[in-house]
Amino acid sequence: MRDHFGRKVNYLRISITDLCNLRCVYCMPEEGVPKRRHATNLSFEEIEALVRAGADMGIDKIRLTGGEPLVRAGVLDLVKKLGAIPGIRDFAMTTNGILLPEMAADLKAAGLRRVNISLDTFDPEKYARITRCGRLEDALAGIDAAVAAGLTPLKINTVLIKGFNDDEIEAFVHYTKTRPVEVRFIELMPLGDGAEYAFGQYMPGEAVLARVPELVPAASPPGAPARLCTLPGALGKVGLINPISHRFCSDCNRIRLTADGKLKPCLHSDEELDVKALRRAGRSYREILEMAVSAKPERHHIDEHETIKKRNMNEIGG
Repeated sequence: MRDHFGRKVNYLRISITDLCNLRCVYCMPEEGVPKRRHATNLSFEEIEALVRAGADMGIDKIRLTGGEPLVRAGVLDLVKKLGAIPGIRDFAMTTNGILLPEMAADLKAAGLRRVNISLDTFDPEKYARITRCGRLEDALAGIDAAVAAGLTPLKINTVLIKGFNDDEIEAFVHYTKTRPVEVRFIELMPLGDGAEYAFGQYMPGEAVLARVPELVPAASPPGAPARLCTLPGALGKVGLINPISHRFCSDCNRIRLTADGKLKPCLHSDEELDVKALRRAGRSYREILEMAVSAKPERHHIDEHETIKKRNMNEIGG
């Protein structure tokens, strides 16, 4: 599929819940979010039908997100269904890693290929503070479990937060020296209730290169948002994802599905298509996907302090 600006759209990110077992300050309210009625969320059958339609149209990459996707009941059944769809070549999940020690092997057996694990600090006290309830040791155990299960190549998502983890940039970079992982530094994005916090704590991804000048450019896959670098002789890589300072809209290849069944043509826009309502109106999944791709804007405007008001990060999945 191609949008009106000639961009090939082959990537669907699927949030399967807005619930989470952590409460990261830039992602969701401290009190959490109300549990939705079961009928509000898309069923696994509806998600599978949408992905099958997408695969027939050229979607070959999918990612399960949340909230925390592993807290949704029956997630292994969904992974099995989606992993069996012909045409899907890349099937990944973004997780905080907390539940991976007990689930990683089963996820791999069910058809999941790799994971990204969110980790913003190596300091136990700071981890408890940013997550409001988590234990660093659980996240690190999740990383070990993912590697042991073969959910690789493993990527670690680290949100850059001024005054919080900017003193750990070197530690995250050097983590790649002896481990075949990709640490991805992500600029803090202004979404929902966390927008004011994001603008106050924002720091550009270029700060990583300034802090660790020995990083050298590495080849990046075409269309990937991360600009890759590496330390000489390192087993892993470092990625810079800079949606604000160096937006990559011209190569955007994705659309997003929220847990309550809204297709978002752009992460940084409040525009959404209601899948359930469109289905009730007689639209096929193929038609709905075509509408979402056609609605993709040329670019976002968060570099001009535009914010997403409708949804917090836990509702979109990033």
